[in-house]
Amino acid sequence: QVQLVESGGGLVQTGGSLNLSCVASATIFSVYTMNWYRQAPGKQREPVARISDTGSMNYVDSVKGRFTISRDNAKKTVYLQMNSVKSDDEGVYYCNAFLAGREYWGQGTQVTVSS
Repeated sequence: QVQLVESGGGLVQTGGSLNLSCVASATIFSVYTMNWYRQAPGKQREPVARISDTGSMNYVDSVKGRFTISRDNAKKTVYLQMNSVKSDDEGVYYCNAFLAGREYWGQGTQVTVSS
């Protein structure tokens, strides 16, 4: 069982920045593929960014060039740096850990964008 705890959400102005963190309880964090998802009100949860165990990163098109995912295996933490935030970025952001067909979710952190 892996527990994930997100933090860093809050209120941000359009064009501003926010840095989300997710700390994992996994014994061996480095083997997990880590993902950030988000869910806007009335919409399905969607993947935002992924970083593999080897450090390979992928992003949904809508955040490319603005968001950066990174990980610190020593701290068992994955980050999501959000820059040039837009109103469409608003939602609950969830951390996800995936390994060998098993996945774990955090409780989510709210990101609210004000104009």
